[in-house]
Parts: sequence; structure tokens; C-alpha cells
Amino acid sequence: MLTSLFIKNYALIDHLQVNFSNGLTIITGETGAGKSILLGGLSLILGKRADVSHINDASKKCIIEATFDIANYNLKAMFNAEDLDYESETIIRREILPSGKSRAFVNDSPVNLNTLTILGKHLIDIHSQHQTLELTNNDFQFQIIDALANNQSSLREYRKKLKEYKETKTSLEKLNNTKVEAIKEHDYNTFLLKELEEANLVIGELESLEIEYETLSNVEEIKEGLTLSNQLLNDEQVGILTTLTTLKSSLYTLSEISGVYKELYNRINSTLIELDDLFSDLESAQEKLEVNPNRLEQVNTKLQAIHNLILKHSAADIDELINIQITLSNKVALSENIDEDIELKQKELSTIKKELDNSSKIIHDQREKAIPQLVFQLEDLLADLGMENAKFDISVKLENEFLSNG
Repeated sequence: MLTSLFIKNYALIDHLQVNFSNGLTIITGETGAGKSILLGGLSLILGKRADVSHINDASKKCIIEATFDIANYNLKAMFNAEDLDYESETIIRREILPSGKSRAFVNDSPVNLNTLTILGKHLIDIHSQHQTLELTNNDFQFQIIDALANNQSSLREYRKKLKEYKETKTSLEKLNNTKVEAIKEHDYNTFLLKELEEANLVIGELESLEIEYETLSNVEEIKEGLTLSNQLLNDEQVGILTTLTTLKSSLYTLSEISGVYKELYNRINSTLIELDDLFSDLESAQEKLEVNPNRLEQVNTKLQAIHNLILKHSAADIDELINIQITLSNKVALSENIDEDIELKQKELSTIKKELDNSSKIIHDQREKAIPQLVFQLEDLLADLGMENAKFDISVKLENEFLSNG
């Protein structure tokens, strides 16, 4: 609230100090006494552009200073946003220099007119005689009654809960929409998931299956090749191993004569060892090789299934098929668990609504308690204006208006 107003060298006023107290203050006077000049000074405090013609003594600067008690105005956030020093007793000063330049200060910190205008909107409302229609506006009425009821903290809590309620309600609506879509897709997704699960997909399996299929499909040809290789290596008369063994023996005697022959002997020996290992591996491969039409059919069936799934899901490989399976599994699980999620969200919404109802009841009760106080103040005003006969009608109308609106 405005607690004091100081005006110096403005219009008809040379020097003026006015102090205001709680409650209603009425300033009266004849036309031309200076009532409008006070409002003009306040307008400068609120950010109105200065006019040098309003300076009383053109050789001196004009000063207008107003002190406000803003402890209950909840303006700290606004002060921080405008980079101002917050004080519960805030002083706004406006200076108009003879040159026409204007300066403004909030708690001795220089500010521009835009900042002054933003701050002024939270401090003072100036209404002309034609603006009384605002009294019939519900929002304006609630601003008055809430100010008297000191409902600021309750209203903040209500707005917070209301925002939470709307967000929770939106989440519930999304869950319900998801359920509708999930029901449509559930059977199809379940069918696709079952196909993938029955395929028993394993990362890297496609390559090993293709190798096994090629082996089983050409088992006779492979078997003949391995048999021939074994014969070439280990034939008792003309086998490579037999020939190399003879060669090794012939070089053994020479290896004792010269280092040159010793090196040749060692190379023949190393080759013989390597070929002997190769013969063992060929024998092992030949023993493991078997004609198995059933296994060939199984491998072929699984390869066909994998290739069909890759084609069906437009996947690049088994890895991508497995990722698709995981996604389908999540969708099916979501569809199956969504009723539980909806129930939890409904309980959450119900709890918030109860808290919202309690908060609104507190605000309503505080408003009801404040109405007699407002009526009392208006009755005093009417009495001061000599309108005692209107007291009862005003009281009844105001009380009915506020009670019917909230």
C-alpha cells in the first residue's frame, strides 16, 4: 500500500508531504485545489512520460517520491526478474530536470520507464469516474475480497494443485486413448510376437545355419573329397606322407655332413609334421561327416522361417528381428498392464481432487469471513458521504453477489 507521497516543484505544488494509513483515505477540495495534481504525480511514479511544462520553477528539478509497504504483495520474484533490490518498504523516486530529461529510481537503483511501468501495475490502480463498471466484474470483485481475506498463499496452493490435477487428468486421458489403440492392436501384436518367439532366434545363428545347410546339402561331394585327400596323404605306396618320410630319411645322413643339408632336412621335417596334423584333421572331419536328411530338413525349415520373418518385418538381419521382438513384447505387456496403470492414475486423480476441494473450501470460507469486513467499510464510506439510507441495500447486494459467485 502507498504509505507516503512527496512532491516538490510540480505544477502548482511547491512542496508537499502526504502520509497515508490503513483503511480509506478521502481527499476533498474545490475545483483547482490540486486533487488531480496528486494523481498526476502518482502517474509519473507509475512510469508515465514526463512533461517539462509541469515543472513549477523551471530553474529547479521536479521530484516526486512515493513509499510503498509491499510486504504482502509477493513481489520478490518480479524484483528478481527486473534485477531490483527488494525491500518490504520500497521507495520509488522520479526526477524531472529543467532540461527535460527524466530519471527514475527504485530503492536508489536507477531504472528505465519500462521497469517502472511493470512495477507500478502491481502497486496502484487508478480509476476514473467512468471505470466504476469494473465493480460488476467477477474477477475484480474476487481480487478485492481475496485481498481482504489474505488469500494469497491459499490461492497459490490452489493454483498449484489445479495445475497438478490438469496434468494428471491429461495423463489419464492419454492412458485411456492408449488402451483403445492397444486393444485394436493387441491380437495382431500377440500373433507377431508368438511367431518370433517360436523361431527361437539367436544372435549370429543365421550364418552358422547357412554353413550347416551347405554342408548337409553337399555331404556326398564333401565325403568323396575328404576320402581322396586322405588317400593322397596316407597311401602306403605313393602317399605324400610315405614319400616325405622316405625323403626325410635320405636327407638325415646328409644333414650330418653339412649345415646346408641340415637346413633342408629341418624344412622337410617341419613339412612332414604339418602334413601329419593336416591328415589328422581330415580324418576327424571325415568321421564327423554324416548323411542326415532329418537334420537337413530341420535346418532348411528354420532358414526358411528366418528369411520369411526378415522379409515380413523388413528387417536386415536376426539382430533387428530380435529388437522387433522386444518392442512387440513391450507393447503386449503394456496392453496387458494398462488397466492397472489406469486404476492407479484414477486413484491419484481422486486424491488430488480431494485436496483441491479442501483448498477451495478454505478459500471460500476465508472469503465469507471477509465479506462483513468489506460491507462494514462500505457502510462507513456511505455514512461519510451522507448516504445512510443506502447502507442496507448495499450490504445485502454485496453479500448476495459474493456468496453466489464463490
